[in-house]
Amino acid sequence: MPSFRPRLTLLFAAVLAMLAGCSEPQQEKEPEVTGSNNGVPDYPVTWRFALEEIEGSVQHVYANELKERIESISEGNIKLDIFPYGSLGTSAQLTELTQDGSVHLAFASPGHLADAIPEVGVFTLHYVLSDHNEVNRQLLASDQLLELFSAPYAEHNMKLLGFVPEGWMVWTANKPLRSPEDFDGLKIRTMTANLAKEAYRAYGADPQPTPYSQVYSDLQLQRIDGQANPIFAIEEMGFYEVQNTMTFARPAQFIASVISNREWYEALPEEQQQWLDGALTKVAQLIYRKQAELNESRLQKITEDSNISLVRLTEEERERFREASLSARDTYVERAGDRGEEILNTLLDMIAKREQELTASNSSNGY
Repeated sequence: MPSFRPRLTLLFAAVLAMLAGCSEPQQEKEPEVTGSNNGVPDYPVTWRFALEEIEGSVQHVYANELKERIESISEGNIKLDIFPYGSLGTSAQLTELTQDGSVHLAFASPGHLADAIPEVGVFTLHYVLSDHNEVNRQLLASDQLLELFSAPYAEHNMKLLGFVPEGWMVWTANKPLRSPEDFDGLKIRTMTANLAKEAYRAYGADPQPTPYSQVYSDLQLQRIDGQANPIFAIEEMGFYEVQNTMTFARPAQFIASVISNREWYEALPEEQQQWLDGALTKVAQLIYRKQAELNESRLQKITEDSNISLVRLTEEERERFREASLSARDTYVERAGDRGEEILNTLLDMIAKREQELTASNSSNGY
């Protein structure tokens, strides 16, 4: 799969000009989004939603679910246009388009966002989330978590609308990665934010920040030795075609955030805000199950289409990685400051509390 970065650059420039033209009137009265006739919005209204992933991905599933629900809740008054990855630019460029109002909704992952909002880099750390998927589901859907990050996003003209889990990160390489020593000198692709490198530096690896669209060709040409992504991404981008081993260590989940332009959201009529919030709530209830189903089906496809080796670490092996990963937390706190430290500690406390509640519930039910 060749890199399509050059085509993306040209396409991004053209589409950016088009969207900038579309968004210019919004600087006065937001006519496209909230246009009115004597105070009554002119419907239908079209909202643009930009994705960091291609069609068939978790983000694409999420966007289609949101489209179905927002158009149903609003009785067709709101239309959602979806732009998969490759339509508008890189992940960082999508965030810029959202900040300036050229697109209304977008995904923004910590892998690039942590350079601007270091607090969100907590999701690039390893062995922070729970091993219990139900605990993570409750955590990521909680209002308390959203409130922790609300101010950092708002400071960059973004409204945080929710966190979307996309599955456990899986390592691929041309050898098993059973211990931190196996990472010694390994050129592993990381997302572009500086904090994204720290988890792998803790293992002795040589992190290589690389745009998503370039990973396949860099693996194929051996410019990098490995990468980490959820299973669905490994399948849809074909990374398993140019690597011979997948290592399941469950170090972290890929967590993306759904954002909007803050000023746009705050300027929406109350009715439209309610429609959007209602649709987001409904999709949040579905996406954890849907991403799990997608990752499971994609793993089956990988095993059917290739002879790739699947390596699953023991709890003892995972514990070695967990201990090695702790130094990255210190770097996170240095860069994210007091607010980042508070977020990390609150997150750990929330997880511990939910794990205790789950254990107590299982015990009372005789499990």
